[in-house]
Amino acid sequence: MLEWYHYLLLVAVGFAVGFINTVAGGGSLLSLPTLIFLGLPAAVANGTNRVAIVVQTAMSTAGFKSKGVSTYPFNVYLGFASFLGSIIGAYIAVDINGETFNRILSMVMLAVVIIIIFKPKMRAEDMEERLTGKYLWVSVVVFFLFGIYGGFINAGLGFLMMLYTHYVNRMNLVRSNATKVVVVFIYMLSALAVFALNDKVNWKMGLILAIGNGSGAWVASRFSVQKGDGFIKTFLVVVVVIMAVKLWFFDQ
Repeated sequence: MLEWYHYLLLVAVGFAVGFINTVAGGGSLLSLPTLIFLGLPAAVANGTNRVAIVVQTAMSTAGFKSKGVSTYPFNVYLGFASFLGSIIGAYIAVDINGETFNRILSMVMLAVVIIIIFKPKMRAEDMEERLTGKYLWVSVVVFFLFGIYGGFINAGLGFLMMLYTHYVNRMNLVRSNATKVVVVFIYMLSALAVFALNDKVNWKMGLILAIGNGSGAWVASRFSVQKGDGFIKTFLVVVVVIMAVKLWFFDQ
């Protein structure tokens, strides 16, 4: 049975996770261990975390829109593709060694840092967005695959979505962020439905966590628009490094 201070912990952790997930990604690496620590089985913690992410992405989407940042209808196309993929991912049961998985994920995150730091800056004339034609269709396929991963595990996917839309579709990081949160909101609905249908959601804890997630997401979405690409790039690098070190050294 939860004590009153456990609820405060959930809200506090949720706020941090909502902020981190909106500006960068990887916040579930903080919320999932917290839910497990509070007594939920891993599968239920995974499903419960989806409740908070749905609220979080709804709030961050509203926050970006309030600042005039929207990539509609491109984000909806990617979201629908991810939605279909996440149904598959949520049903997949793969027996992966935890230590091996964590180390692979940490290496992926470090690769993300290297790309962010050493990728040559795009010239202004190269920053014209590519959201139609072959770039749209290739992105739809890629985000279908992202959706499979998102439905199954989700951790760290926000980093990859942002990098993809930034370097392939040539969005600035603020617009990449705005696209990411809409896509995650859409595909997370199907993933949550699968977990709920299999009785893998603790709704009470999920909604309490969502109070924090939603608040953190609202603050982060508006704050990141004001600060621009420089803030997001710095925040992204710091969070990825911390998460990679945590996965490699402290989750054995």
